[in-house]
Amino acid sequence: MKGFLPWLAVLAVVLLLSMLRQRALATAVSLGWLAWCIWTWLRPTRRSPRSR
Repeated sequence: MKGFLPWLAVLAVVLLLSMLRQRALATAVSLGWLAWCIWTWLRPTRRSPRSR
């Protein structure tokens, strides 16, 4: 359940902004969240330094 909390929080913010007729801001939040998710999925993994 812990992994779903950020998703649910963003969904709640987007729905709230949409209900308050702030659809442009809701769209910006949605696109920002999508970009962050894609970035975390595609970014190169950090390699730990080799220990000698």
